[in-house]
Amino acid sequence: MNIQNPPPVHANGAGRRKKPRRTPKGRQVDTLALEQVSDLLGDRPRRRDLLIEHLHLIQDKFGHLSAAHLTALAQEMRLAQTEVYEVATFYAHFDVVKEGQVKPPPVTVRVCDSLSCAMAGSEHLLADLPAKLGDGVRVVRAPCMGACDHAPVCAVGHVQVNRATAENVAAKTRLNPHAHAAKPPLDFEHYVAAMGYRVLGEALAGQRTRDDLVKIVSDAGLRGLGGAGFPTGRKWSLVRAEKGPRVMAVNGDEGEPGTFKDRHYLLQDPHRFLEGMLVAAWVVEATDIYIYLRDEYPEIRLMLTEEIAKVEQSGLSRHTRIHLRRGAGAYICGEESSMIESIEGKRGLPRHRPPYVAQNGIFGLPTLVQNVETLFWIRDVVEKGPSWFTDQGRRERKGFRSFSVSGRVKNPGVKIAPAGVTVRELIEEFSGGMQDGHTFKGYLPGGASGGILPAAMGDIPLDFGTLEQYGCFVGSHAVVILSDSDDMKAVALNLMKFFEDESCGQCTPCRVGTEKAAVLMAQGPWDPKLLTELSALMRDASICGLGQAAPNPLTSVLKYFPDELSKPLGSW
Repeated sequence: MNIQNPPPVHANGAGRRKKPRRTPKGRQVDTLALEQVSDLLGDRPRRRDLLIEHLHLIQDKFGHLSAAHLTALAQEMRLAQTEVYEVATFYAHFDVVKEGQVKPPPVTVRVCDSLSCAMAGSEHLLADLPAKLGDGVRVVRAPCMGACDHAPVCAVGHVQVNRATAENVAAKTRLNPHAHAAKPPLDFEHYVAAMGYRVLGEALAGQRTRDDLVKIVSDAGLRGLGGAGFPTGRKWSLVRAEKGPRVMAVNGDEGEPGTFKDRHYLLQDPHRFLEGMLVAAWVVEATDIYIYLRDEYPEIRLMLTEEIAKVEQSGLSRHTRIHLRRGAGAYICGEESSMIESIEGKRGLPRHRPPYVAQNGIFGLPTLVQNVETLFWIRDVVEKGPSWFTDQGRRERKGFRSFSVSGRVKNPGVKIAPAGVTVRELIEEFSGGMQDGHTFKGYLPGGASGGILPAAMGDIPLDFGTLEQYGCFVGSHAVVILSDSDDMKAVALNLMKFFEDESCGQCTPCRVGTEKAAVLMAQGPWDPKLLTELSALMRDASICGLGQAAPNPLTSVLKYFPDELSKPLGSW
């Protein structure tokens, strides 16, 4: 090309030289927003795995996530804007406000519409609260908040209102809606005074061996109590067999409707859980522990922050590092690989397996994943011996189980009962019987995904492996009691809408299947053949347990409550 005689510029612009861009492509960083984000983060690391934690800081400070703040956070963390945006929009508790949109009111009231709360009148709250609270408060639906024994439940900002009414929710909105740390009956000092951390101390001092501890929990038959029921001792051995370094994750994201036992144990005796956690980490030689706690438990998170600091200062955690991670409203993160993705600061999308998380978990390292309740029992099992645990049980089952009981019983709550107990015994012996005016009609043996059984099948032992032949399972031992006032079609539809809302969207069978099923169930009349075919597709082709188990309530109603199929869809 002749530099001295450049090509002519034609009328249509052909041949015109482009001027260099003064700014990079994409959304530009706002100086004020960048300064605000930088000040919020302070000296915190800008690591990729802390993205969700940093999003929480912004959300808590400003009440929403603006486009300017997301762009500034991407700049501060040296991430692509798409990475920050896709994570922020994945989780239900982040309010992303695009340019031109109106930011949400200062106070948001979330009304739980999951089954136990729906049975207790949450739909009436959703209808009455907007007029009661006025324009300055936003009222939205929300999934299970882990307080089914106090239904109906609302969350005003970060504070839950149990047995909610329009009046007590309105009163709470006039106060400062911020959570405060819970005060456990046994804090660090009282727990130590009651011989707490003795088992851990003996392990750290070399008075107990790792093999001895594995044998004790194996002989006791202690199992994972988050839903799958995998033997704890075997899991420890599998992780120990992997080449180090190894890490540990604690699943405190009990989002299954009807489940609240982990919350109960964390509030009552957090250090018994922490000691079990530190013992398990010592056994598998985990360099780091990540506690993943659901965002609906803010008072527990604040309390754990204080109590963990005391443990660290005492030197009892010198063999590992503890990280407390905050969920952001995603039921799917109760699935272990989704939880690990979230711990890494990503969307909670389930991983394909193999490899399993025991081989390739957090940051690609072998990872021990344990449920809160499983860790809670380790101290007692070690101190009292395996027989203390195995001597419990009914109908040839061994041990005891913590049942989250809610619904139409007089005394809902966490019930510690022998393994192998029946639902009829749970109602009569542990829950004060049915509510006045209600007759036992059916029950969910394992939360939203565990299916529905009729009262006529109320004498089956509730334990791992006893319900699968009926198309159900005990899962996390969340038992919801239904009565003759409950429409089974409405129950199944409520649960299907939950799965539709909580599907991560990664696979088509679950994403589209739950939506299609909910529409067919709501419109009616129910077509058993079509609904059965759709259920089989979801069960066979979904990536993870959410899509595979979502049809269980639907198919249970088709199988065990056929007389209700021709009736109009009811409500509460």
